Amino acid sequence: MDLPEAFCQRMQGLLGEEAEEFFGAYGKGREYGLRYNPLKFTSKKEFEEKQQKELGYELSPVPWCAEGYYYIGARQPGKHPWHEAGAYYIQEPSAMSAAELLGALPGDVVCDLCAAPGGKTTQIAGKMQGQGLLVANEFYASRAKVLAQNVERLCIANTVVLNEPTDHLAQAFPEFFDRILVDAPCSGEGMFRKEPRAAQEWSEENVALCAGRQQGILEHAAKMLKPGGVLVYSTCTFAPEENEQNICRFLQEHADFSLERTEVGEQYFSHGRAEWADMGCRKEDASCSNADARCAQAGELAKAYRLWPHKLCGEGHFLARLRKAQIGCEGYGASAGKAGRKKKRCLVKKEAYIEEAKAGFYKFQEEALQADISERLRGRYVLFAQELYLLPEEMKDLTGLKVVRAGLHLGTCKKNRFQPSHALALYLRPQDVRQCVDLAGSGEALKYLHGETVVCDGALKGWALVCVNGLSLGWGKAQGGVLKNHYPKGLRICY
Repeated sequence: MDLPEAFCQRMQGLLGEEAEEFFGAYGKGREYGLRYNPLKFTSKKEFEEKQQKELGYELSPVPWCAEGYYYIGARQPGKHPWHEAGAYYIQEPSAMSAAELLGALPGDVVCDLCAAPGGKTTQIAGKMQGQGLLVANEFYASRAKVLAQNVERLCIANTVVLNEPTDHLAQAFPEFFDRILVDAPCSGEGMFRKEPRAAQEWSEENVALCAGRQQGILEHAAKMLKPGGVLVYSTCTFAPEENEQNICRFLQEHADFSLERTEVGEQYFSHGRAEWADMGCRKEDASCSNADARCAQAGELAKAYRLWPHKLCGEGHFLARLRKAQIGCEGYGASAGKAGRKKKRCLVKKEAYIEEAKAGFYKFQEEALQADISERLRGRYVLFAQELYLLPEEMKDLTGLKVVRAGLHLGTCKKNRFQPSHALALYLRPQDVRQCVDLAGSGEALKYLHGETVVCDGALKGWALVCVNGLSLGWGKAQGGVLKNHYPKGLRICY
């Protein structure tokens, strides 16, 4: 493939004799990966057994991700009903590394700061097992919408999706998170083989622009992290300006942070290059006024990680896991309710309206569900216009925040009735509902996903959960042996 000349010259200078092997990787095919959703399966073994029976794919494990697999590119898992059921997320194998280094645990309060389209968010959520709070943020509104759709598809209930600039989040959430992932927007050099367009749009000017933007995002993330918390910084680029040099600068300016190694990184990845930390750094340059101090931090960069396409089966990435000291800092900002925005973006109705909406949901739950799902979900009910959500209890007041998704969307409160949401259907399991229609094979499931009606048991009446091989797909409403299709029109597909 054609690579930018200036990029080739820089990589030749950086890698020396190793450059020939590096450029040789661009003559090989890219790797394809998917990651199964542990919220949909009880174990890895269950996924593998059901996958072999239903999909029949030849899968091989991604060594640094327990849920990750390589698959042959000719396969098209994105066109199988299991994809719509949230059974897996299609993800480039190297991209699975950042969430592994973050090491989120059930009960943590976590932030994915630059989260769209949602690969790392959904991976983190799987590790949290529905416990704790995951805030997934995306600055661009269109990408935040895609992020929310993927959170919904993978049946994640404890995630709040926001559409905010990172500086506003730093004001709203001072020292609030146990773990923060900064998968920073970058020049994308590591994705040239996967996305050739990135190579066409590359420029040295954009590298510098990205490096400056990343410094600001890291600064905001530092303010939101609790003392003792973990911050993982990742990019999909090779540029030292966006990687070693940014981390070196950050460490020099934040004495309360330090790099740390992890078992995952030590076992599979290469190390950061300390000698690249101060390339081009001149003491007379205002941006390098602390050059000597930064150079003193360079030795720590061996604790960062690089993923090279000529050394493993995946694309290029850079990773750094940072730990904040237990002694915290004060004065980082106000609470979300004092964020300085006069206009309330979260239009939460008065308590009386919420009680009315809850009553409608409770009635639906009594008629259609086997048990009170709130028994396994902790949270509080909030209304956005007619939409009822169950917001994770760890979440702060939403006032002043632009919210795309406030936890689990339960449904729409219409006049004299409650209509359950598609998100609720995907979250529920067959054993949670009174009526379930499990479609026989992918053919019938594809008809449902296309919007067609489904023949069902004539004894069924009312809301029924539609599944494929035990995995929920959506809602249908039964009457007289026919199941009216309630799969959202905007999601219907044609294969």
